[in-house]
Amino acid sequence: MGLLSWIIAVPFITMLFVVCVPARQWRAIRWISAFGCGIHLVLTTILVYRYWQEASPNMEAIRSANLATLFFVERIPWFPSLGITYYIGVDGISVSMIVLTSLIIFTGSLASWYVDIRTKEFYALLLLLVTGVFGVFVSYDLFLFFMFYELAVLPMYLLIGIWGTGPKEYAAMKLTLMLLVGSAFVLVGFFALYHASGLHTFDLQQLATVTYKNDFQRWVFPMVFVGFGVIGALYPFHTWSPDGHSSAPTAVSMLHAGVLMKLGGYGALRIAVYLLPEGAKMWALFFMVLSTINIVYGSFGAIMQKDLKYFTAYSSVSHCGFVLFGVATLNVIGFKGAVLQMFSHGIMTGLFFALIGMVYGRTHTRVIPEMGGLAKVMPWFATMFYIGGLASLGLPGLSGFVAETHVFLGGVFGNPWSDRTATLLLTIVATMSIVVTAVYVLRGLATVFQGPITNEHYLELTDARLPERLSTGILAATLFVVGLLPWLFINLTESSIVAIANRLTTAGTP
Repeated sequence: MGLLSWIIAVPFITMLFVVCVPARQWRAIRWISAFGCGIHLVLTTILVYRYWQEASPNMEAIRSANLATLFFVERIPWFPSLGITYYIGVDGISVSMIVLTSLIIFTGSLASWYVDIRTKEFYALLLLLVTGVFGVFVSYDLFLFFMFYELAVLPMYLLIGIWGTGPKEYAAMKLTLMLLVGSAFVLVGFFALYHASGLHTFDLQQLATVTYKNDFQRWVFPMVFVGFGVIGALYPFHTWSPDGHSSAPTAVSMLHAGVLMKLGGYGALRIAVYLLPEGAKMWALFFMVLSTINIVYGSFGAIMQKDLKYFTAYSSVSHCGFVLFGVATLNVIGFKGAVLQMFSHGIMTGLFFALIGMVYGRTHTRVIPEMGGLAKVMPWFATMFYIGGLASLGLPGLSGFVAETHVFLGGVFGNPWSDRTATLLLTIVATMSIVVTAVYVLRGLATVFQGPITNEHYLELTDARLPERLSTGILAATLFVVGLLPWLFINLTESSIVAIANRLTTAGTP
């Protein structure tokens, strides 16, 4: 069994251990979950180290390739009669997403340390969900990809429906139904590719060798892009996101916004643009318009919110718009920005939702006007909130600045297949959202943490405990590492991104 199979299997094996422990031993369940996630973090570190060792001597070859160059490939026939294979591997983009997921699930398990309602089932479902996420990021067979994709989505219904807050049943049902509609679009697109290729296979690399007709790409590309766009909160399919985020428990919100929404951007780039480059050229401007609406609408939506979770959820809609905007630029800089934004926003929003859950556990309110002066009794939480907030508004030195700069420059440089003036105008509109973001972030943080304490009860509140400091500290430190040493991340992903961009210029049309 290879390294990547272990990457998928460790959360699942941890889940089996959790299931075998009696429910009354909730302390053991927490420790097993955290230990399993810690082992996974070690495996991920080994993966990054080995990837560098094997990929570094071949960077130029990877960069000039027309197909993704994969490492640690495992290929086992599964249903040969249907052309389905257990085909897994990674390139630089996949590795970065695995690092993101591993960090979020480890810190999420610590942030959920004080979950005391059906602890066993909670951790079991959380580990099952993350098994699916890891599977998506390493799958290079579309059937396998879709299977893991569904595995990542469906446990969310139970996690929100049982452990959520507020109108949790409504939010869980809405989220699940909308994501299933998106999945249906994706599945139809996959079957169309399978049939049109004539290869009788779901192998992503083999499907990428086929030149599909223009008419085919014209209708299949938007279907696949919108299918992934639903989970990436693409306007107007984003409405599940604020309700889902606000009702989900802490770790689920972290995974949901930090990782699951990234499946949208990842699928749009890895599947839609990679397999259907001519379709991408035809629809790029249209999806750039939608993602610009995402950015602006999410920003103004966040300004209007009084609930901290809704506030962060609308902010996520805006930031996920940057991901899709970067993909729609159809150039290397924009693609880099999209992947950087996926990572940056994943860490940033994971930090936000972890902090909101911890503060809510003490104040029992998420209503922003009901808070005030919390920095006096919660200096650690206040500091972490400000770090996340400054990353959100794109302060230099933090990861958000690097990501958004690449996205905007991608829009400025544009591409030969979209109207130049329209692309520039959309980029200017998207850039102006930085001002709006600064307004709602700074105003929100000042209301919650600055000024006199508004409720005498808050004087008795305590600051972060050790697991909480550890989980939030790791995420905040990651924001600084990517912001101050962006070349680490760019070197990891650049060659794989260029390989995808190459297909736009070299893929022909019959």
